[in-house]
Amino acid sequence: MNLGKLIKKFWKFAIDNYFITIFLTCIAFVLLVSAYKLFISKPTYVYVRVKMGQGLWWASTNKPSMWFIKNIKKGDVQTDLVGALTSEILSVRYYPILYPNQYDVYLTIKLKVSGNKKTGKYNFNRSTIGVGAPVDFEFPSSQFSGTIVDLATQPIKDKYIDKIVYLSKPFAYTWEYDGIKAGDKFFDGEENVIEILDKFSGEYTSITSSNKNIVDQSSPQTRQGITVKLKLKGKIVDGKFVFGDDQVISPGKIVYLSTDNFSFTDYLVSKVE
Repeated sequence: MNLGKLIKKFWKFAIDNYFITIFLTCIAFVLLVSAYKLFISKPTYVYVRVKMGQGLWWASTNKPSMWFIKNIKKGDVQTDLVGALTSEILSVRYYPILYPNQYDVYLTIKLKVSGNKKTGKYNFNRSTIGVGAPVDFEFPSSQFSGTIVDLATQPIKDKYIDKIVYLSKPFAYTWEYDGIKAGDKFFDGEENVIEILDKFSGEYTSITSSNKNIVDQSSPQTRQGITVKLKLKGKIVDGKFVFGDDQVISPGKIVYLSTDNFSFTDYLVSKVE
């Protein structure tokens, strides 16, 4: 049988069995597109900063505890069915918040996406991503959700700087002064970002008040003014010195900071150098 007769016979079969032909054509198209994406097309990667949480920026949920943070591994990767990289954790930074044993966690992650660079719209795991969008991850050591707070087509390289910051508290307990130790630090998962350099005490004051915001009891309380000199590592965002990605440090602001051995609660920023 020559080639011409074979082609005519195949064509007749395809016309007579057009349902089978359509079905096989669809399968072949899917296979070709999949093969192109897997082996020929160049993958597109973007870089995102993710704040760990429920996954929606407006939702208020419990923050991660230290036991969970310790299971998030820098360098951990997520892969697809053929073993190609789809996401990789590049950095993990965490900062204690006012609630006991809870932290704000920020991760820098490399993502394999599909989408259009010109429009700036990208898809990850079949969902559109962008600043403010929820995103889910399943890494070998941990599974979590978060909100994208930054997205870039090039690696995110924040420039961190050190500043000298003075914190003051006019009516501090005497045990607070004793608990503050020069040299005490806080490591955020990447580097030391807080270091206590020095402390100064003011005059002791004996006050009596029923105001719960000042003292806890109506009996006389011995208090003292405290000023603490810190070295903070943060970044400049829109002309403001920011610590921990979302806490602006400027004179007059009440801040919450914590070292390995002491938590600064209701301390006022008195000076920034």
